[in-house]
Amino acid sequence: MQIEYLNTLINLGLAVLAGGIIGLERTFHGHPAGFRTHTLVCTASALLMLVTVYQAQLLPAIPLATMRIDPTRMAQGIMTGIGFLGAGVIMKEGLTIRGLTTAASIWITASIGILIGLSFYLPAAAATVITIGTLALFRWIETIMPSLHYGILTVRFRNNDYPKVSDLKKTVNKHGVDCAKTSFNLLEGKKFIEYQITIRTKDTVNFQKLASALSKMKHIYAFSLTPTGD
Repeated sequence: MQIEYLNTLINLGLAVLAGGIIGLERTFHGHPAGFRTHTLVCTASALLMLVTVYQAQLLPAIPLATMRIDPTRMAQGIMTGIGFLGAGVIMKEGLTIRGLTTAASIWITASIGILIGLSFYLPAAAATVITIGTLALFRWIETIMPSLHYGILTVRFRNNDYPKVSDLKKTVNKHGVDCAKTSFNLLEGKKFIEYQITIRTKDTVNFQKLASALSKMKHIYAFSLTPTGD
């Protein structure tokens, strides 16, 4: 029984360590679900799996022949609960969805906790290294590899003083930004007309240059430029 207690403490300690390492990366980059959240998720997953693994020792009064020990059922229950927790960190801001990476990190942290609870130390260690590598190294790769950055440009004009959308697009293109889809809205009893354009560029600095140029155009009543992405 002492060996079982020792294994339990070791597993819980490793779960705290693995969850904490992943959580530190999230906290360092300012995400809402960080060090404490990932640590608790990993530890809770390991603890619940330990309950299943040592079910016979915890319930000695129940005959072993009538006891069904199935760790996969507990694992399914854990991942179902983590689905609700992960959904809580996903936020929609206009046309932008944020928190998907954090939700995925919570999901895999729970998976690592399950492996630790089952004493599958090598797969758990490998998964922890892969997770940290994905969150940290891949972030660096994303910054250096060429890619298109998307955004939503919303420009509002007074209904008696607005340019053609083609002229507005020419202004956007001058700053290294391309235009994709365009939508139109009449607002406040036809008092204002609003253009909403999906834009893209290879360098996010161009968004700043475009915003600076738009702020100097007198006939623009209001505008917003929102980059999309996680």
